[in-house]
Amino acid sequence: MKIETKKLELKQENKGLPGIFKSKQFRKTVIGIIIGAVAGFAFFYLTEGMYMDSLSGTDILQSVMLGGLFGLFVTNSPCARNKC
Repeated sequence: MKIETKKLELKQENKGLPGIFKSKQFRKTVIGIIIGAVAGFAFFYLTEGMYMDSLSGTDILQSVMLGGLFGLFVTNSPCARNKC
């Protein structure tokens, strides 16, 4: 009686900083942050910004940062990764 075995082929994982930048999740996260930042700026401009005579840089920066954080949390939540 002869036992047959299959050859196991392993792919090398992307390691280090270049591997992180090439990953699909990293790209989704960056796109989510950019979309969130643009949405934060649009929300600021449409609610308060168009009625102000001069736009304050700190107010704009706060809205963009908050929108970027929302984008980060949405793309990295457990439910976004199908782990609910």
